[in-house]
Amino acid sequence: MYRKEEQPLPPPEKFELPFEGKLSPNNRWVIMAELIPWDDFEEEYAKLFSAEKGAPAKLFRMALGTLIIKEKLGTSDRETIEQIRENPYLQYFIGLNCYQQEPPLESSMLVHFRKRIDGELINKINKKIVKREIDKSDKEVKKKDCLQEKGEKIKNKGKLILDATCAPADIKYPTDLGILNQARIETERIIDNLYKPLRVKLRKKPRTSRIIARKEYLKVAKKRKVSYQERRKAIGKQLKYLKKNLGNIEDLIQAGASLENLSKRQKNCLETIKKVYEQQQSMWENKTQSVPQRIVSLTQRHIRPIVRGKAGKPIEFGAKLSVSCVDNYVFLDKISWENFNESCHLKEQVEKYKKTFGYYPESVHVDKIYRTRENRNWCKERGIRISGPKLGRPPKNVSEEEKKQAHSDECFRNAIEGKFGQAKRRFSLNLVMTKLPETSITSIAITFLVVNLSKLLRQFLSLFLSLFTNNRTGELIKPPFINFDYTLNNFYVLKLIDLSENSWSKVA
Repeated sequence: MYRKEEQPLPPPEKFELPFEGKLSPNNRWVIMAELIPWDDFEEEYAKLFSAEKGAPAKLFRMALGTLIIKEKLGTSDRETIEQIRENPYLQYFIGLNCYQQEPPLESSMLVHFRKRIDGELINKINKKIVKREIDKSDKEVKKKDCLQEKGEKIKNKGKLILDATCAPADIKYPTDLGILNQARIETERIIDNLYKPLRVKLRKKPRTSRIIARKEYLKVAKKRKVSYQERRKAIGKQLKYLKKNLGNIEDLIQAGASLENLSKRQKNCLETIKKVYEQQQSMWENKTQSVPQRIVSLTQRHIRPIVRGKAGKPIEFGAKLSVSCVDNYVFLDKISWENFNESCHLKEQVEKYKKTFGYYPESVHVDKIYRTRENRNWCKERGIRISGPKLGRPPKNVSEEEKKQAHSDECFRNAIEGKFGQAKRRFSLNLVMTKLPETSITSIAITFLVVNLSKLLRQFLSLFLSLFTNNRTGELIKPPFINFDYTLNNFYVLKLIDLSENSWSKVA
């Protein structure tokens, strides 16, 4: 059941604290709370719950705000709740009316939040925040350029950067021998659980040869350098042990054992092990190293190997992402656990740009894989310039303007690489800790949302610094000569403050 709060949240100055004092309206969490349109998406979140049945659910602002805090601070679920309990600014950010010493929710609720708030909803919030800020900052330019006469086509505007990356999952580096050994251990545990209710009926437990199998595995796993023949022989032995264990499981089921004695995790793991055995047996017989939809983790069977060809990391294990960048804001356009060719989605990403902003981009900046003949012709029909040299044999003589344009395009495309570095070094895109596919997608989408919010926050701080800076020389000036009208206008245009209510109007 979902109940919406009727009373609006108080401003930060009226947030009740156990000790005398007030929250500063210039705090980063207060500013960030004003940037997010909580009320616009609360109705969509409320549709997930029954209007009459069930206990009252946590509000949308608390659910999304907690996930943003976790990503922003880079903490675990439990540490995030502790930070919220200790910090009144974080409690204001998630929508509480006053400070409370008890934690507002349990750490296990973050798993439910990630299941309820899917990646599609987060992408909608991300696009709405960025579109609103771009429209506000380009308000004057938009009046001149976009107000066209009736019947006149809207001109292309802006630059779009496209690229793909991978978000590695938190799994052990997979090897064929290691996966088979792990599968064998899991089947031995399943046999033990299935045999317990049949002790009276069956005097002897099925033989698994677990001690011998482990010695055979360690004999090869502990070696620093293993030849191809030694590895292949060890894999063949583990396949025989695994086949024997799967046969024993079928015999126990026929003897009267029930799969209800297994936990939900063991049931899912058993189905995964059967699929792993089929794949590994096929590769071993055919002497190949690849198979369609190859499983590399027993606990996260949705993860696939993504061949990237990067130096140091030729193969990554996780989700592949197709991302677009506009004015240093990033958008998650496509996410898949299977490998895909990112050039096939250029048209779709450009159409999303038009749907969001109302016009096609003036130019699209991509790397070599996107510059196919089909994509070039499609962009040419719509008046879009695609970066990079023309197809075919390079000309002997290249003009200085073309060299300058090519160099400018490559430099401009580096912006999206910087965003990938920020998302992987500063935030959690470099190692996704969530285990389920739906929660992993939510976690990845939250990362890009927080990246954009961090940029808006830095933009606010730079405008705040302009209060004490001379616009011409950039030198510090005395407070009596501060240009309040100019700076307040910038704050108002970016919708970072409200001149009718915020304390900045009093300062001016």
